[in-house]
Amino acid sequence: MSLLGKTIVITGTSSGIGAEVAKLARFQGAKVIGVDRNDPSLTLDGFVKADLSSVAAIDAAVAQLPAQVDALCNVAGVPGTADGDLVARVNYLGLRHLSEQVLPRMAHGASIVNVSSILGYEWPQRLAEHKALASAQGFEAGAQWLQEHPVAHETCYQYFKEALIVWSTTQSQKWFLEKGVRMNCVAPGPVFTPILGDFVQMLGQERVQADAKRMLRPGFADEIAPVITWLCSDAARWVSGANIPVDGGIASTYL
Repeated sequence: MSLLGKTIVITGTSSGIGAEVAKLARFQGAKVIGVDRNDPSLTLDGFVKADLSSVAAIDAAVAQLPAQVDALCNVAGVPGTADGDLVARVNYLGLRHLSEQVLPRMAHGASIVNVSSILGYEWPQRLAEHKALASAQGFEAGAQWLQEHPVAHETCYQYFKEALIVWSTTQSQKWFLEKGVRMNCVAPGPVFTPILGDFVQMLGQERVQADAKRMLRPGFADEIAPVITWLCSDAARWVSGANIPVDGGIASTYL
């Protein structure tokens, strides 16, 4: 697998999974442009500081990106302990808007990889809702739909990861057929990152202890990164519309 000569935009490069994806992609020969609200703590080929909860900030960031982008990795996200509106804007509406704005810079064979979550596994229970939200075109229309269909704060993280999986899956074939651009999701389980404690707080000790019996341990960010970079590569040229669990097998225990 090689990313030699590819230009890859990665959000959330300042820590966690995003930083590991950036390191691995550069090692594999890619030119990496990071996008984050925090300053980077690793070597990149370019960096754009941006608040991914704002349409204006996203549009300004896209204007600073190279004319051709070979892959976009949407890794940045906020935990469910944050304000619910912020979770919606960063984890879903902003991610969707960024992808739509970068798409015109992508040629045939390019790739978009969205980081979903094992916590989005219940998407079939709300499929009609998520498809309705996906059909609300544009950031503001999506925000208006959410005002009319409020999401409970205690489950907003799970809800928008579900919504992301549904949007990515339903949108992927249209872009693949029209543009030759693949879009997939990677769904990590618990991962040792700076926000792992937020997930423990969000889910509660009872849920955390129950899940702990289902797995060997939480994952490491560098165990998630190779799957994301593989999806960016030509080796995955026939993979589109997938949501790939990278969770040490925890998803299999829910069957």
